Amino acid sequence: MSNSNPNDVFPPGTIKLEERQGVESEFKLSPTPSDDPDDPLNWSPLRKAVNFGLTCSYVLFTFVLVDINSLAYRGYMSELGLTYATFNQASGSNFAGLAIGCLLFIPCVHKFGRRPIYLLSAIVQLACAIWWANFHKAGELIGVSLLAGLAGSISEAVVMITIVDLFFVHQHARMNGIFLFMQSLGSTGGPIAAGYIVVSMGWRWMWWMIAIFLGVNLILVLFFFEESKYIPLVVGHSGPSDLDQESAIKYDDDQKIATPSTLRVATRSTVDARHSRKSVRQRLAFVTKTDMPIVQHFYQPLLILFSFPAVAYTAITYGTILAWFSANASSGSYFLLDEPYEFSASAIGLFHLGGFLGTFIATLTVPALNDWFIVRAAKKNGGVFEPEMRLWMSIPGALLNCTGLLIYGTGLGRGMHWAMLAVGQGIYGFGFITTADVALTYLTDCYPDILGDALIAVVFIRNGFAMVVRFAFTPWVTGMGIQNTFILIAMLALITVALPILLMIYGKRTRASTAEKYRRYAARQPVHRKA
Repeated sequence: MSNSNPNDVFPPGTIKLEERQGVESEFKLSPTPSDDPDDPLNWSPLRKAVNFGLTCSYVLFTFVLVDINSLAYRGYMSELGLTYATFNQASGSNFAGLAIGCLLFIPCVHKFGRRPIYLLSAIVQLACAIWWANFHKAGELIGVSLLAGLAGSISEAVVMITIVDLFFVHQHARMNGIFLFMQSLGSTGGPIAAGYIVVSMGWRWMWWMIAIFLGVNLILVLFFFEESKYIPLVVGHSGPSDLDQESAIKYDDDQKIATPSTLRVATRSTVDARHSRKSVRQRLAFVTKTDMPIVQHFYQPLLILFSFPAVAYTAITYGTILAWFSANASSGSYFLLDEPYEFSASAIGLFHLGGFLGTFIATLTVPALNDWFIVRAAKKNGGVFEPEMRLWMSIPGALLNCTGLLIYGTGLGRGMHWAMLAVGQGIYGFGFITTADVALTYLTDCYPDILGDALIAVVFIRNGFAMVVRFAFTPWVTGMGIQNTFILIAMLALITVALPILLMIYGKRTRASTAEKYRRYAARQPVHRKA
């Protein structure tokens, strides 16, 4: 069986992206698409765009729900008498829901498919927005925040699973970059719009407006979001020996690397017309069930977290940078209301524009540069791609994170001009996209066949960090002051620079040593596709 897939001889994540034949080379698609037209890897560009676009819309509104709460703080305080401590408790409850829900619901994604869990989440999010628009007590705020966290808990893990469903290795960084940008757009762009709504219409209308958008999103998901879980057809004979040649692209050494559009043409060439296509009704089925048990997926994520260094690296990196992002949002919603700033809700919303610009510029440049770099690096490495090739970009990203936090925190502590604070937010936004994209794509490249369980662990740790920061932030600032708090946070962010350096040195060795364990975990997945 090993001769059917040359990548089997490599450690997990190491793949042959290029074969040299004299003066010509062929670029190999990984994973190798099947000849089934319903294989998501073989979907048309438009079909992929609709599916992935709806997942990105879901991520956007999930993070709008998470982050616009701060814009209503003054209204909560004046109208309902809520305190800053209660507000932080509600925010912490939201992150607790995000962490717990991931453990509860992602295993169901393996069993029943992506589509039913997306639909359930969208329905509950709509209900939460309506509840937020009508709550009157502190207990209700904490309760709806927890429920909204549970509903949005799949937003990170399932989207990355969808990326692996639809796209090839050389496209992962760009798709992860788009996902992270939509996440950041919800966190920064959402408050900009919400601030104006609060000033002109009141904080309750902020929630009614998001409820309208969530309702539209639910309708779109119901009628246009297809199931992307692929169950390979079982055949009684091995495939043709030249399958890899059919899914490859040839080019001369003096030509440019093949573009994504030419890669899609090569993908379609592998489709076998003898396979009957699913009907629209089958493609929009509410449940796509597999018979394998899923009990192990409720505890496997934590075992995987401590068994694979790449998973631990991603969890720590992604968790800490999102926690510091949460600290930025929490501090801005409170300290910018007081002297010397005295911002209105709309001004606080506009303040997030700095972070948005940083993430936007990074999204346009970093993921595409990352994917371009690994293809070039693989060419220089005899056509062999190593996931550690991606890690170089994480070092400047981590340094930018530290710089942005220092500028923002010291500026806020000293009452400096708001523009300086916005610059700090922008620098952090650029570094956030860079480090998060590298970490998530590295994990995707290393262990694609256990990505669901690995991402449960990553998202659990990420939201656990954010929850702790939100609950601890008030006493932390009270004890140390806002400036010293952010100096400490910046130093903690700087420490994470060491993690990718260690993996650059020892990453391939650890992947090789965990290869057998990886195969065992992969064999337990409800659906398993060999790269």
